[in-house]
This record gives sequence, structure tokens and C-alpha cells, in this order.
Amino acid sequence: MAKYINEENLKLLDEIVNSQKFQAIGEHNSIIKQVKGIISNTKPNPEKLFIAEGIWAQQKILETNTKIQSLIICPEYIFTNEAVMIVKQLSTLTDNLFIISSKTFDKISERDKPDGILSVAYLPRFSLENFKLNKKSIILILDGIEIPGNIGTMLRVCDGAGVDAVFICNRKARLSHPKLIKGSMGAVLTVPIVEFVNVEECYNYLHKNKFKIYLADTRAEKNYFEEEYQDRTAFVMGSERYGISREWYNYDCGLISLPMLGKCDSLNVGVAATVLIYDATMKIKLGAKHV
Repeated sequence: MAKYINEENLKLLDEIVNSQKFQAIGEHNSIIKQVKGIISNTKPNPEKLFIAEGIWAQQKILETNTKIQSLIICPEYIFTNEAVMIVKQLSTLTDNLFIISSKTFDKISERDKPDGILSVAYLPRFSLENFKLNKKSIILILDGIEIPGNIGTMLRVCDGAGVDAVFICNRKARLSHPKLIKGSMGAVLTVPIVEFVNVEECYNYLHKNKFKIYLADTRAEKNYFEEEYQDRTAFVMGSERYGISREWYNYDCGLISLPMLGKCDSLNVGVAATVLIYDATMKIKLGAKHV
């Protein structure tokens, strides 16, 4: 449990706040407008910046060595020793250091009880050139997924199951979307994500590297638990509305389904991906015969 700020750290916070490095800004400053634009997801974001708010989010940034563009603090909301230490660490990672009032912080915060720390950070960039495959690898392909929260959930599942990478085709949602960031619970910083220009490019990479590709399709005759899987396996999950792109069906891919024993005809894409990924992880990486 975090301890409330002691006298020593109160003095340290005061030194940080009054240092020449930090600049006091108001609500109409361009930095605050930038934060609002990223949160609303309405402005161009070519640098793939995202907003990390609160102690937990800043800890993830430090743990993953994520690069930050700006650090914004509100001393009125910093109540713990832990928060002071985090501010001290983060303030060494960027020259863009800002102090705002509680009134201004409330206008950009998405939390009921703010911790007084917010950073503008860069999403990691992964490329195939420096992506190393293991002998036993599992990759999840997200084809046209539209709901940011679903993408975030699947990234979190991939992190938990030890999936090697997530490939994205026909991207419909920004990876910097606040709901995706929140849903991933930090996994967007830990799971390698590679975007492909088209399905053909993605398929060619998988085929070249000897992956067996499975399309999650409710029409498949074979259930997922009947499949043994080979050492390199990839799953394609399709759009919530339209399913998997027709182009995938032109390639050498297997079809597997999840049995629906009730009245509904399908599962949420994140739930379906969870079942498939963990089944494959147990069989491929942990050697289980039946899951």
C-alpha cells in the first residue's frame, strides 16, 4: 500500500516543482490542447503518441523503457512518496516538463481521483527486420478489427499467453486510441505489433516462415480443440461486423470454429481469441495433449 508523502519527499517535490526545468502552463497552452486531441482521438497522430495517466501507467512506462515526449504534473494531487519518486524518475527522461493547476488537470484527467501525473508517450515501433521468430511461435492476426477496446483486450491476452506477436491487416482503429490503451493494461507496450500494407504481404511472410494459418470461422467443420497445431501457428480474427477478409480464403489456410451450444451464433472476438490462443499455447509451448 502506498504511503502518504513524508516530510522528506514533500521537500523533494517542492524542489522539483520550483526547479527551472518545469514550466507552469494553463488550459489554453498548446500542450494541453495536444493532450485533449489525443484523448478525443480526433486529431492527426502521425507520431503515434498516447496518454498515460496515473502511477500505475507511469510505472509501466518506466518498466518498458517507453520514450516520453512530455511530462505534466499537478502538485496539488500528488499525495504519496511513490508518486514523488516516479516524478523524479520521469523528469530525467524528457526536457518537456510542465506544471498545471488542479482545475486544468481535471479537464484532461479521465480518473475520479487523479494522481497528478500524466505523460505524453510514444508507442513502441516494431519492424519485421528486427523481429526474431522462435522455433515454437504463435502469432495473432487482427484483420479489420474496428473496436479499440477489443484490440486492447486481445493484446492483454497475448501478453498473458506469451504470444510472440500481433500482426494487423486492414487497420480500422488507431493503436493510440485511449480505449485500446486502457484495455491493453500495458500490453500495447510489451507485445510486438506489426502492421501490414495488405493481406498478401502478411500471408507471404507467414508462409515463408512456415506458419500454419487458421481462420476463425463459425462455418468450419473442425472444432479448435480437435487440432493439434504445429510449432509455428497463426490465427486470423476478423472484423466484428464483416468477419475475415475474403482474400484470406484464397490462400492455404485451415478453418477452425468454437462450438456454440446455446442460442447465440458467435462469441465476442476478444473472447474467441482468448480461447484459441490459450488452447494453442498449452499445446505448442507447454506440451499439453488435450486442453
